[in-house]
Amino acid sequence: MIEDEDTGSALRSLYEPQGGVRAIFASKVADYIASRPDYPDALFDALAQSCGLRDGATIADIGAGTGLLTRGLLTRGHRTVAVEPNPAMRAACDLHCAAFAGYRSVEGCAESIPLDAGSVDLITAAQAFHWFEVERARAECLRVLAPHGRVALIWNDRVSSDPLHVELDAVFAKFGGAKRSALVAHEDRSDVPRFFGGAPVEALSWPHEHRIGAEGLACLAFSRSYMPDRATPDGQAVARELRRVFDRFEVNAAVTVRYRTILILGRPDHSAPPLNHD
Repeated sequence: MIEDEDTGSALRSLYEPQGGVRAIFASKVADYIASRPDYPDALFDALAQSCGLRDGATIADIGAGTGLLTRGLLTRGHRTVAVEPNPAMRAACDLHCAAFAGYRSVEGCAESIPLDAGSVDLITAAQAFHWFEVERARAECLRVLAPHGRVALIWNDRVSSDPLHVELDAVFAKFGGAKRSALVAHEDRSDVPRFFGGAPVEALSWPHEHRIGAEGLACLAFSRSYMPDRATPDGQAVARELRRVFDRFEVNAAVTVRYRTILILGRPDHSAPPLNHD
């Protein structure tokens, strides 16, 4: 039995009663838009330099969500296809990105990318890798990638030692239940080397932060997949806890939320062995 496979399967299975990965964020679109951070300029510079993105290059942004990374790619002139399974998330992405000539969106996911074979120069996935079914996603990424194409796995990691995040984690642990426990168990990213199949990767990181008000902090918490709905008793209790956290850390009516932006860039190995399901 492979523990890494078990953690991913266990995480995804907890959301099946809600319609699975394709459905869970439908009610969280507004919270995402109001609170999730963008990505630093250094990330886009590194992608352009390391991938040698030429004029007319095509990027597929997998799990694009509301388009936070997609928009950053488009503003730098990259033709970008947002691949997103949730209709509400995809509609929000369309709203924020449709003005760019190089943009389009499609319904899809890492295991089923509705693009032609060999048509993509770069695949990006920001805050989405933990939902991948590793073997299927690797095969599908390799199918759509051009011979020189690469995959960029990206995260805005919260700085866990920061006092604000320590307080937020206490709230998440109190109210996140089994879903949060499953996500934490799967967040060690031990599936990343498995996804790349032992191929060499480039790993880079940069500090990043943004400032949000009291409602923004509430939205940041409620945007997480495992948090209860606001209207429930638990959701109302969460809101009270978050107000206490905000009041403790606010300066000039806002708090600074600190992140470390992580990039892991490479091309999966075609010859990677399949997972062992003993």
